[in-house]
Amino acid sequence: MRKAEIKLTVELDEGNNPDNILWESTDAGNNDKVPAKAMFLAVWDHNYKNTLKIDLWTKDMPVDEMKRFFYETLQTMGDSFLKATNETLIVEDLRDYCAHFAEKMGIVEGQ
Repeated sequence: MRKAEIKLTVELDEGNNPDNILWESTDAGNNDKVPAKAMFLAVWDHNYKNTLKIDLWTKDMPVDEMKRFFYETLQTMGDSFLKATNETLIVEDLRDYCAHFAEKMGIVEGQ
């Protein structure tokens, strides 16, 4: 059985706020720790039928990048949901909402 590992390292300031977020993967082809300004992690707990989540961002994450991060995350959640369920109609609704979100947040698609 093949295994892959993803490692997250969060460096905290004295107030326990993220200063740096670093991630690395055994499948990345190198041993580099890649910096990130924000992250969302969601894990489905089958036993309790709920989601365990972690959402972190560094204090220097720009607001315009956070808006873009939310937008792209919503888009990729739609991709994943479509792949997992083949529910095309609701994913089209989500895409419509994403377009609305992008317009309200001043995000230009394709940047």
